[in-house]
Amino acid sequence: MKLVELIGNTPLIELSHVPINPKVKVFCKLEGQNPGGSVKDRAAYHMIKSALQRGDIQSGDRLVEATSGNTGIALAMVANVLGLHMTLIMPDNSTRERILSMEAYGAKVIRTPAAKTIEYSRELAEEMAEKEGYFMLNQFANPDNYLAHYESTGPEIWRDTEGKVTHFVSAMGTTGTIMGVSMFLKEMNPNVQIVGTQPTDGSNIPGIRRWSPEFLPKIFDASRVDQVIDVSQHEATLMTRRMAKEEGILAGMSSGGALHAAMQLSQNLDEGFIVCITCDRGDRYLSSDLFG
Repeated sequence: MKLVELIGNTPLIELSHVPINPKVKVFCKLEGQNPGGSVKDRAAYHMIKSALQRGDIQSGDRLVEATSGNTGIALAMVANVLGLHMTLIMPDNSTRERILSMEAYGAKVIRTPAAKTIEYSRELAEEMAEKEGYFMLNQFANPDNYLAHYESTGPEIWRDTEGKVTHFVSAMGTTGTIMGVSMFLKEMNPNVQIVGTQPTDGSNIPGIRRWSPEFLPKIFDASRVDQVIDVSQHEATLMTRRMAKEEGILAGMSSGGALHAAMQLSQNLDEGFIVCITCDRGDRYLSSDLFG
């Protein structure tokens, strides 16, 4: 078996303690079980594999991408395995664990001022692609990002819930996960409700973004999302800690944000089968104050 064959088919775990409505079942899809530790393994592999198949890139080429963390780790892992050179650009407030993971996989990491946000990192990546001969996968505008989830994550959720899923809740960053899963689940059952999360004004939740209009991911289609729930940094942090202590699921803050939204959603349901994406593992945040 090759490493990339381990990407996907992650477990779906029913929660026992956090749910507040006994009429509603809540499940977490544990994407931290992917070999690179996050849901971004799916998109990273699909984007690189597809670019190679089309001839857009070939072995030995130099790639550049802006990332807030998980995509960078996944790209670093996949690129090196497939013979490509990866340069990653990210805000300098990213945890040390993330940076070390990327470097361990062989990527070069360029850090940009956190105050300028990932939007500046994206601008720098575009500049390097235009002027220095790098190839940019551009996860924010690349259809292969969401097609990874149309072809794998969505079908897995439908299969593992035996078609009973009524609501899908996901963080919205690049929006690849929610776009691809929505496409598939709506094809199977148009009544499945797709719920996205975004941070409240002033909140900083890694993996969940409220984009300015000019930086809104081009792959995002608002018509594929039935409802958006705002989550505060405090709410996401508290739920992330509860996931670890009460359910034994160590995850990042975006996963806590999605689960908080799911709990909020569940309060007003007479019945339901909610699936949340648990985006990554929490061990890459231990140097932050997330669990402190």
